[in-house]
Amino acid sequence: MSKKVSALDMPDVPKGELPPHLELQRTRVVCAADAPSHTEGIQYSGTYVSYGVDNSLRLNDFRKNFAVEVTTLNEEEIEFDMIGIDASLANAFRRILIAEVPTMAIEKVLIANNTSVIQDEVLAHRLGLIPIKVDPRLFEYKSESDPANEKNTIVFKLDVTCKKDGRNVINSVVKSDKLTWLPNGSEYEKPSTDQSSKSKTFTSFNCSQDSLPEFSSDPICPTYQDIIISKLRPGQVIELEAHAVKGQGKTHAKWSPVATARYRMLPEVVLLEDVGDDLAEELVQKCPMKVFDIEDLGGGKKKAKVVRPRECTLCRECIRGDGWDKRVQLRRVKEHFIFTIESTGALPPEVLFTEAVKILEEKCERILAELS
Repeated sequence: MSKKVSALDMPDVPKGELPPHLELQRTRVVCAADAPSHTEGIQYSGTYVSYGVDNSLRLNDFRKNFAVEVTTLNEEEIEFDMIGIDASLANAFRRILIAEVPTMAIEKVLIANNTSVIQDEVLAHRLGLIPIKVDPRLFEYKSESDPANEKNTIVFKLDVTCKKDGRNVINSVVKSDKLTWLPNGSEYEKPSTDQSSKSKTFTSFNCSQDSLPEFSSDPICPTYQDIIISKLRPGQVIELEAHAVKGQGKTHAKWSPVATARYRMLPEVVLLEDVGDDLAEELVQKCPMKVFDIEDLGGGKKKAKVVRPRECTLCRECIRGDGWDKRVQLRRVKEHFIFTIESTGALPPEVLFTEAVKILEEKCERILAELS
């Protein structure tokens, strides 16, 4: 029988240091075969005061521990690690990216003729979802009472007629490359009952947009030229004007600058014991993401090792089966997030993140101003 030890005779826990099981609860999510555990974030500053550990959030500690490490970057997507932040802050960035970073999108469609099979309102909706390659920071918001001018409106024209040329059918598929930018504004005249007054268009541009230095070398156009708008048969026509304005995703999804913005906690795969020989081979075969590999120890001996923990998708295949949960443990690091942003093309993905940071900063300043 093991000798019982009095609580008074047990060694003291070093001050300023948590026991391993509490440190695991504080910093990791343990993913068992049935459900995860330790998922809650521990926010109370005095949680570990008996161990001499201060759990309060201090600005200097945040500055010291916070880091952003970019792992992948191209024109459409960025993946980076955000280290040293709480899940609530990571989620705030995600929500701002989806709903509050503004873009330009088609809001008003003036249809002169539409004999296609697509109804006018459906056609207008499809046009609104086409991403426009232009920096929204160069434009102002437009309210219902504001006149449409070169600072708050972009005008496109779509004029397509399907014709038959012998055996060939021309313009049978209408794509986004048929949208023509009108830098001088609308060409359609407003209906007026006053015959003596000068006719007015639906916009009031003071100058041509292509004369501005921002657009002279980089004309405005749809981000992708091959988006199908409609299909026509010979004799069918689409003739319209589309007016794009600045907006936010929380008003309508067409203004959202991201195809998706997502994050996940950094996976951590731990071998609780040596897994060798046939069990090592079985473990490697169990994982579909090839997280494990075989290490040759010589003399015909081999064991499994973790080589690609970042690739773990938490499918739990490696801990299913008799005894495998005693050999392998899946964890997530609570304050380490792998963040992915996929841009629709209006702004580069790295710019979208910096814009989200600015919006969050403005919100914080607004709160401080209200409190003071």
